[in-house]
Amino acid sequence: MLRRLSSRATQGLAAFFSSGKKDEKLICSPSPSNEKQKAFDSSTESHQQHTIYFNPVVLFVSFISFAAIAFYSGVIIRILMLSNSKTQLNGSTQTRNLSLSVATDWNIKQLPPPTMIPGKEVPPTTYTFQHFPAEGSRNSYDLHQPRVDELDDVVSMTNVDDSSDDSSDDSSDDEEDDINDLMEGLHLPAGQHLLVDIKNVDPIFLNSEERLAEAMIQLVDESKLTLLSYHCHGLIPVGVSCAGVLLESHVAFHTWPTEGVISMDLFTCGSGKLIPTLPSIQKLFGVKAANEDADDPMMMWSHKLRGFRKGFVPGYNFELNPLDADLGSEILGSHDFDIKKPLVSAAETDFQMVDVYEVLDPKQRRLSDYYKSLEDDGSYESLHPEFFAPDHILLLDGRIQSTRYGDAPYHESIVHPAMITHPNPKRVAVIGGGEGATVREILKHSTLEKVVMIEIDEGVVNLSTKYLPEWQDCSSIAHHDGCAEWCFDDERADLRVEDALAYFNDNFGSSSNISESVDEHDEHDLQDQFDVLIMDCLDPNDDHPFAKVLYTDDGYVTSLYDALTDDGILVVQVGEASEIDDPADENGSFENRSTMIKMLDAIGFKSIHIYEEPHCEFGAPWTTLIAFKDVDTRKRWYRSSAAVELDLSRRILPTKDGKTSLRYFDGATMKSYQMPSRAFEDNYCRKQDKPEECAEKVRFGNGEEVNVSSAYSPVFERHFA
Repeated sequence: MLRRLSSRATQGLAAFFSSGKKDEKLICSPSPSNEKQKAFDSSTESHQQHTIYFNPVVLFVSFISFAAIAFYSGVIIRILMLSNSKTQLNGSTQTRNLSLSVATDWNIKQLPPPTMIPGKEVPPTTYTFQHFPAEGSRNSYDLHQPRVDELDDVVSMTNVDDSSDDSSDDSSDDEEDDINDLMEGLHLPAGQHLLVDIKNVDPIFLNSEERLAEAMIQLVDESKLTLLSYHCHGLIPVGVSCAGVLLESHVAFHTWPTEGVISMDLFTCGSGKLIPTLPSIQKLFGVKAANEDADDPMMMWSHKLRGFRKGFVPGYNFELNPLDADLGSEILGSHDFDIKKPLVSAAETDFQMVDVYEVLDPKQRRLSDYYKSLEDDGSYESLHPEFFAPDHILLLDGRIQSTRYGDAPYHESIVHPAMITHPNPKRVAVIGGGEGATVREILKHSTLEKVVMIEIDEGVVNLSTKYLPEWQDCSSIAHHDGCAEWCFDDERADLRVEDALAYFNDNFGSSSNISESVDEHDEHDLQDQFDVLIMDCLDPNDDHPFAKVLYTDDGYVTSLYDALTDDGILVVQVGEASEIDDPADENGSFENRSTMIKMLDAIGFKSIHIYEEPHCEFGAPWTTLIAFKDVDTRKRWYRSSAAVELDLSRRILPTKDGKTSLRYFDGATMKSYQMPSRAFEDNYCRKQDKPEECAEKVRFGNGEEVNVSSAYSPVFERHFA
C-alpha cells in the first residue's frame, strides 16, 4: 500500500515540477561574434529546450505534502494492526467509536456510564484529559457530561448588570446561595482516606473492565457519592487500572488477576463517613472464584484522616473527634490486622458515639490457629478456642473502654483490691461501667447484698448486651441463691439509668438529709450509704466538660465522701500511668487527677494510694486510685499474699466445678498493687511546692523523723510504709 502511494505521489510530483515557467530561466545569450559562436549558441538553444526550472516555494510545499501522506499512511496501518490485536485478545467483545472533543477518534470499550443519585444536583464542571495510546494496553472510559447549562448560569451570575433591579439581585443571590449549599463540606482542606486490599478474588472478574466498572459505579451509588467521570486501562496480557473522579474527590484501584488481588483507595473531602462503605466494597469487589476449592476472599483495610482541620474548622478540637482518638490511631489506622470488622460502627446514643470492633492482630494471634479452633478435631486449638478468638474492643467517643483480652485484668483490678480490703462489703455503688463487667465482678462476692449501678447512657448498656454479651455473663456463678445467668437479672443488682452527679448530689450532697455529723444520721440514712464506691467512667485527662466535673467539682466529690460508710472505700480509675520523665500532674495533662487527689485529702480521706495494672490492653499501664475513710482499713491494704488468698477463698463465689470464678486477680497480684512505681514517686516530687519527704536525706534514710502532711504520699509508701 505504501509502495502504491509513494509511486503515485512521485509521478504527480514530477509532473508538477515540469510546469516551471520559461520567463524565469536564468541563462543569458550574448550576440554571436563568429561562426563557432553561432554553432555553440545553436547547441545551447537546443539544450535549453529540455531544461527543468525549479520554484523554491513549490518545492517546499511538495515536500511537506509528501511527508504528511507518509505519516498518515503509517498511522492508518498502526490503528489497523492494534484493532486486529485487540479483536484477537478480546474475542467477541464489542467496541465502538466515541467522538471526543479532540482531533482523533479512539477505539473505546463499551462501558456503563456513571449514574446520578435521584434528586442530587452537581455543580458545573469542566472535563479535560490527555490520552497517550500505547501498544500493550487496552483503554476505555466514559464521562459524565459537563453541566454546560449550569456553567452558563454561573457565568451570567458573575456578569450581572449593576443596573439590575432589586428583584434580579435577590434572584442572583439565591442562585449563588444554592451553589454554596451544594458545595458545603467540599471546600475544606481535609478528608478521609480508605485503603483496601482484597485477595482470593476471581481472576476473570479482575481482568474485566466492564465488570469492574459496573462494581465501581454501584459502589459510588450505594455510598451516596457522585461520579463525574472514570477512566480504565486494561493491561496486556492481564490486569486493569481504573480511576474515577468524584465530586467529593476520587476512587481508584488496580488488579493482579493471576494473584487474585485488588488494591483500592477511596478519598473524600465531604462529611459523609467512609467506614459504612466497607460491606459494599466487600460485596462488590470480593468476588469468589467459581472453582469449588477456591478460598473465600479476605480483605485488609485502613482508614486515615487527611489534611488540615485545625485553623480551617472554627473551634475544632482533635481530642473531641473520635477519629482522632484511639479509634483512628489504634484500630482504623492499622492496615495489618488479619481480621478487622466493625460490629457496631459510629452508633450514636443520646450522649456519645459507640463503636465495637472485632480484630485479630497477627503479632498476637495467628489466623490459622483461629480457624483451627473452630474445627472439631480434638486439637489443642479446638479444645481451647477462648485463647485464639479475635479481640473485641469497645470504644466510646473513639476511646478504648474495654477489650476481650483486657477485660479480666482491668475489671478485676478495679473491683477486687477494694472489695477484699474492706472487712465486710455489703452495699456497693458503680458510677458508669455501662458494659456491665464491673457489676459482674462485684456479684462474685458472697458478702454482697446490693450493687447499684448508676449509668446515664442506657444505649451503651443495650449495645453491650447485644454485641459484648460476655461482659454481662454471670453463668459461672448462676448456681448460687439469687444469682442469674445474666448479671443484671441477679437479685442483688440494681441498674439505674440516670445522671450520677445528680444522684449523689441529691442523695448525699449538702442539700440532702445526710449531715456531716455521723451522730445526726438516722438508721435509714446509714443503710443507704455504701461500703465501696467505684467510679468507672471518663478518664481524668479527657478533654470533655463532663470529665472535668467528675474529677474537680467540689460539691460532687464531697457527696461521694458522704455516700460512704465510716470505713468506706472510694475507687477511681485515673487513666494512664505516669512516665519516668513526665512533669508533675498539676503541670501536665493530668491536672484533673492532681486536683482530685488534693480534694480527697482535704475532704477527710485518711489514706490515698495509686496502683498500676499493665495488662488492660490500653496501650499503656493503667492506674487506679483507692482512698480509705478509716485508717484501720488502710492496714488491711498491706496484708500478705497468703492472707489475701485466704480471704478470697472464703468470699469469692466458686464456679459450678468448684473453682474460683476469678480469672486474673489473686494474692500475688494484690501484693504488686501495694507499692506505687518509682515514676509516681518522682512525679509527686516534681511539684512546684516540693513536699518535705522528697528531700534526699529523708528518702534515703538518716534516722530523721518524716513529716507527711498529705494522705497521698508515694514517697512515704515506698520508703517507710
